[in-house]
Amino acid sequence: MTSIDSSHIIHYLDSILKHGSYTKAAKDLYVSQPYLTQMIKRIEHEIGTEILNRQTSPLQLTEAGKLYYQHLMSLEMAHEQFHKKIAHYSTRDTQTIKIGILSSLGYYLLPLFLPDFLKQHPSVRIEIQEDYSETNEIRALNRELDFFIGQNPETLSPNLDVVSWGPHGYYAVIAEDSALSGFDPQTFEDNNAAIKTLLQEPLVLTKKGSSIRRQLDHLFQKFKIKPNIVLESTNIFTILELAKKGLGIAFVPYSICSSDVPQGYRLLPLPLDLLSIDYFIAHAKDKTLSPVEKDLVALFAANVQCTDANRS
Repeated sequence: MTSIDSSHIIHYLDSILKHGSYTKAAKDLYVSQPYLTQMIKRIEHEIGTEILNRQTSPLQLTEAGKLYYQHLMSLEMAHEQFHKKIAHYSTRDTQTIKIGILSSLGYYLLPLFLPDFLKQHPSVRIEIQEDYSETNEIRALNRELDFFIGQNPETLSPNLDVVSWGPHGYYAVIAEDSALSGFDPQTFEDNNAAIKTLLQEPLVLTKKGSSIRRQLDHLFQKFKIKPNIVLESTNIFTILELAKKGLGIAFVPYSICSSDVPQGYRLLPLPLDLLSIDYFIAHAKDKTLSPVEKDLVALFAANVQCTDANRS
């Protein structure tokens, strides 16, 4: 049987079946199309049969592929059950809390509350699973995760209980030699001309599909603007650093900004009704929280950092 981790294979197959092609799936998975193709061929070689029907469009599982996929799912379930049972013997006094989060969010959200939580509960073991938000949501619903942390909870399943920070705003990172650096934050309040001027500047943005990009694309459409996008990245920290190098204006949440304005630049706060973000922690509605888990949720809700939008 293939030596590739079953959870990775499931993740790759799910993406292929979702998009119906290697090219789109590879883009979604952030891997190259040749790598994805070779990985599937390697699996087929090891098990001795094809698992994808390449004669159909979109791509579909063969009958053997369906059996193989069911086998992978049974392995994952067995693996999960084993760890739950073995934990009874190996960590009788240790509670494990599993948290799912997108890696780019975990970079700055987890340090805001996990250190304080672990100081209060040093015997608790935290297990972080970094994956796509859609995958983490499904795992939380299936009780494979205790908590799921994400952003902008409006489209979440009603079968999840959600605690959020409430709307947080964005800064426009603007070079001081730009004509826009002299704008007063109030300039953007109900001032369509000022907003259009901002959006028509050279921009460095996150790629399509991100929360901030969806909001920006809506504004481009609303004001009938063809944006001048210099560069795109999947990482908001990359966007921030590119803006500091003068490549264009970036839009970054209050939460990831340090207290110091980068030299030569200004962080211009934008109205919440223009751009906003809301971080949340969620768990399955049918999950009864332990006192320790309630402490975790309370610390997440309390530790709102870097929300001062009045810095010049």
